[in-house]
Amino acid sequence: MFELSKNILEKVSFDRALFQKELMKAAKWLKPDEKTLLKVWCLTTFGHMYKNEIMEVFKNVTKS
Repeated sequence: MFELSKNILEKVSFDRALFQKELMKAAKWLKPDEKTLLKVWCLTTFGHMYKNEIMEVFKNVTKS
């Protein structure tokens, strides 16, 4: 599921809203250790474009 999430995020990275929506879905589906890996990967890969969105998604997912 982690690899699938990465593939989807790479494909939708052209659109901020779509990226955030797909990241939210992925973060809800993944196991806690995979969530951490996804967060690190997202910040490394897309942090220059979507750092605020990534941090917001993971802040909201950990509250749930």
